[in-house]
Amino acid sequence: MKYFIITTLFLILVKINKAYSDVLPNDIFSSVEVLELQMNSLQTNSKINDSGIYQCWLFAHPENKKYTGPFDNFKRMISDTSYKILLNSTKFKIRLLDENQEMAKYSVDVDAYDNKRYNLSWVLERAKLDQNCKNCWMTTSVTQPQFIGLLN
Repeated sequence: MKYFIITTLFLILVKINKAYSDVLPNDIFSSVEVLELQMNSLQTNSKINDSGIYQCWLFAHPENKKYTGPFDNFKRMISDTSYKILLNSTKFKIRLLDENQEMAKYSVDVDAYDNKRYNLSWVLERAKLDQNCKNCWMTTSVTQPQFIGLLN
């Protein structure tokens, strides 16, 4: 009985975490909404199933995925490189740098788990994937995090 309860709780947690990964690219999202969705997903990433990283990957532009590869490669790139500061960050601030009909560029300040602040440039472009995503915003590039200071 004890194992049944533990297994059931585990499956419920996995299902709850999976719900964060069910948002698909769609024409209704603005560029900043896509960026906020990606940052929030990385900020709340589950170590159990990496649902936050997966959610972020869903909004990677097809041209970006040519470089990052399939999800397992993307997951390693986020988890095992300087991008890991995006995972479980304490706060982030987004500033629009430039936007037109096809491209949007943002500056993102991230207060990371290591008590340091970093800055990244985040670029999104329009993409066509399917009926729901005929002209949707997706991430094409993110610069390496640049250390900009210690937190108080």
